Amino acid sequence: MNYDALLDLVAELGYSLAMSGAETFRIEDSINRILSTYGIESEVFAIPNCMTISIHTADGKSITRMKRIGFHGNDLDSVEKYNSLSRRICAQKPDPEIAMQWLKDVHESRVSYTFLMSMLGHSLGAAGFCVFFGGSLIDALCAALCGALIGMSDRFFIRFETNQFFRTIASAFIMTLVAYITGFLGIAENVDAVIIGPLMILVPGLIFTNAMRDIIFGDTNSGINRIVQVLLIAAGIALGTGVATNLSAQLFSLPASPVLISPAYPLELLSCFVGCTGFFIVFNIHGHGGFLCSLGGALTWAVFCVVAYLGGNELICYFISTFAAAAYAETMARIRKYPAISYLVVSIFPLIPGAGIYFTTNYLINGDMTNFAAKGTQTIAIAGVIAVGILTVSTLVRLSSKWRLRKH
Repeated sequence: MNYDALLDLVAELGYSLAMSGAETFRIEDSINRILSTYGIESEVFAIPNCMTISIHTADGKSITRMKRIGFHGNDLDSVEKYNSLSRRICAQKPDPEIAMQWLKDVHESRVSYTFLMSMLGHSLGAAGFCVFFGGSLIDALCAALCGALIGMSDRFFIRFETNQFFRTIASAFIMTLVAYITGFLGIAENVDAVIIGPLMILVPGLIFTNAMRDIIFGDTNSGINRIVQVLLIAAGIALGTGVATNLSAQLFSLPASPVLISPAYPLELLSCFVGCTGFFIVFNIHGHGGFLCSLGGALTWAVFCVVAYLGGNELICYFISTFAAAAYAETMARIRKYPAISYLVVSIFPLIPGAGIYFTTNYLINGDMTNFAAKGTQTIAIAGVIAVGILTVSTLVRLSSKWRLRKH
């Protein structure tokens, strides 16, 4: 057995999964399964920025590989490809050199949306959720412009390997400033909606979802690490929008925005579907599975509306609809043999409190500490309920899987 070749294979595969945005448990599980297929005892430890693999050879020696993991992407199509490759290796048990060639083939077969398609995804996501939160068609067009600017800003700073915190500040600043300019020029009718729609792009939905799934699978260090990233990104959003708001107030009088009123249910569901369609492009999900992710978003919000109609309070609505989104993701993952994270991260986007984040920031900027505390507490409570909903379904699925294994 060529232990070095096999160790290089699993290290490269784990690294590729991590860089594409896979959960920690998926990285560790893929590596352990492959090594156990070859009859090798292993220890794998992965956190968002580092991965260590140790194996024990037949003669009792230990060999270790460590990989430093850089900025994580949002390439969920690649997560699926690498996940499928790990299953193929376990099923066929090829020579490590052959498996490494398979890995190289997967590297070369990865696909990404073109620049124009990526900008379209950012625009659709921003425009869809602008209408979802009460914006008009004109507001949606302004939000689409702001969404495209976020996409271009992000690409520009990634090219210079700028850290995510600064990129978030820059994108939030540019988006908010342009939104206020459209309001000042009399184009946008509701600047709040124009800002909230693109702001959904900046909300770290994938990191938050991975954090919850890491915690339920016992990867507490990774989960806490990701939660810290979420908090830093939220601080970046607040800082960027705050600076842009203050600058806009200095340059011209800020336009007054009417109270946000949710659209009629059919339009709300349609705008939700459109917004989620933009996000499956942003997360690089390909094929008709992407539209199934968008459908999951619309179904999630439909559940929310039904529970609200039946008299459920806000937190109950969020819990049950999150439970439905997570159950949908797990079901589709098993039907289509596709990682559940792809369906989950898009399906829960309608529940993410983008408006709460925005208004909490606004109250802080204006010194309205009473409303800041109230809205901030409400937003944190919603985020906590979403986390509990995800954890509940993940726990049930994990228990079910273990029960089936023991039964057989």
